[in-house]
Amino acid sequence: MTTALADRLRAGVRQLGLALDEGQITRLIDFMALLQKWNKVYNLTAVRDPEEMLTHHLLDSLAAVVPLERHLAGGAGRRLLDVGSGGGLPGVVFAICCPDLDVSCVDTVAKKAAFIQQAAAALGLKNLHGIHARVETLTGPYDVVSCRAFAALADFTAWSRRALAPQGVWLAMKGRHPQDEIAALPAQVELFHVEQLHVPGLDAERCICWLRPVA
Repeated sequence: MTTALADRLRAGVRQLGLALDEGQITRLIDFMALLQKWNKVYNLTAVRDPEEMLTHHLLDSLAAVVPLERHLAGGAGRRLLDVGSGGGLPGVVFAICCPDLDVSCVDTVAKKAAFIQQAAAALGLKNLHGIHARVETLTGPYDVVSCRAFAALADFTAWSRRALAPQGVWLAMKGRHPQDEIAALPAQVELFHVEQLHVPGLDAERCICWLRPVA
């Protein structure tokens, strides 16, 4: 990452109200470099331009960190499962920004799970794990199950239900407000909050859908 991009990252982190130390900033920069390097061989993401990777991947994922921290501060648990994590977005970003959070990234593609394991080793993230599996086969329990542009809300919650802890929540990162997906949710799933996100440098709608099982 060039000095200019690193400066934009720092500015974006400040705009998002994140209190990251220089070690965490360095890890984010190193993660993006890893993603670019592995992308040449493994096609982890369609976005290849460094400027776009910064806004569409790093800052986009970072926008969800403050909402996640707010949830965890409410006495929530400390295990997160990121579903369909691909190149580790937002899972690796969560692991870097929340060192007390145990983050597992699951993907059905072996090379993507291997990349997560490589990133964990290269970045010294003992709280990050890559899992090669279908999410339906995982039992958890995970206190937060997250995804970013993974699947329709009804499918995401159905496939990952067994992995969710009894008092756990789903964190689904979406673009614009997914009204049709919300309308298609089954009676057993409650949408309790739609949180609008502002991504520095990205002129596009973003939100988090927070969901939980109905008791």
